[in-house]
Amino acid sequence: MTKQELRKVFLQKRLSLTEAEYQLLNRKLCDRFFASVELSFVNVVHCFLPILEKKEPDTWLIIDRLQREFAHIRIVVPKVNIEENQLDHFLFEGFSKLKTSTWGVSEPAEGIPIPVEKTDVVLVPLLAFDPTGHRIGYGKGYYDRFLAACPPHTGRIGLSFFEPVDSIEATATDIRLTGCVTPDRFYVFAP
Repeated sequence: MTKQELRKVFLQKRLSLTEAEYQLLNRKLCDRFFASVELSFVNVVHCFLPILEKKEPDTWLIIDRLQREFAHIRIVVPKVNIEENQLDHFLFEGFSKLKTSTWGVSEPAEGIPIPVEKTDVVLVPLLAFDPTGHRIGYGKGYYDRFLAACPPHTGRIGLSFFEPVDSIEATATDIRLTGCVTPDRFYVFAP
């Protein structure tokens, strides 16, 4: 399947989840993340904020638990910078500092910018991934450009409700994941 076909198929798979299935998968995904990802030496986690209408993984569960159990970790969230065709990155300072963008994404209205080179782990949104760590997003390239700017040691961890597809055709600008969390497994990809 082409990337466009895979986008359509996996978006439909997410949207057809019942509310009960969606909530269960989110809880399992959150539990698997904390059981699989070593956070002791992590200082900065960059976390996408979910588009709940598209039934993206509910990263609010992960953010909440990070705040409660890992007080040493700073949480950074993205804001789309349309003029520069990139993501900007801000310290998460609570719900009151967020606004909803035209795409229905919660973003910081303003805040403390965090340099990309400070990022230890990025939680990456995706629609599908393959066994080599290639992923399909929504096709705008924001995360590939961001991940390309991150230091080599940065963990790039996808979150998916579904298991990998056989393969995804990659381009020179696609940045592979280092891992992917599903409700039932943590995939680690060779460098």
